[in-house]
Amino acid sequence: MFTELVPYRNFRDGLAAGELRYMQCEDCNQPFFYPRVVCPHCGGTKLAWRTSAGEGAIYSLSTIGEGEASYIVALVDLDEGFRVMSNVESTGEAPAIGDRVRARAVEARETAPARIVFDRLGSAS
Repeated sequence: MFTELVPYRNFRDGLAAGELRYMQCEDCNQPFFYPRVVCPHCGGTKLAWRTSAGEGAIYSLSTIGEGEASYIVALVDLDEGFRVMSNVESTGEAPAIGDRVRARAVEARETAPARIVFDRLGSAS
């Protein structure tokens, strides 16, 4: 029925290969993320997989928790034109809105699936 009911599987295969994969509609040319079987922009079904270079800018962020148990959740606008929510793993200066970041695939662990995290590249100012 769905030859790719498994857009999610293709995404996960990309993570295993160290890639951030997203989809682009061939009808309206719009990129989008998360993987799905219908374009959220135009309803088209001619979809293609792309691999992101993984760089973008922080659109919004929030620090969850306090002290060493805290972590940063951010919305990141990727340069290819789609937005992803994930963690920013930061050492040193805290990340800020507008900072440039780069995606990195984190391998699956016994307690968590593979996922994308972002590392800070530098300040927007």
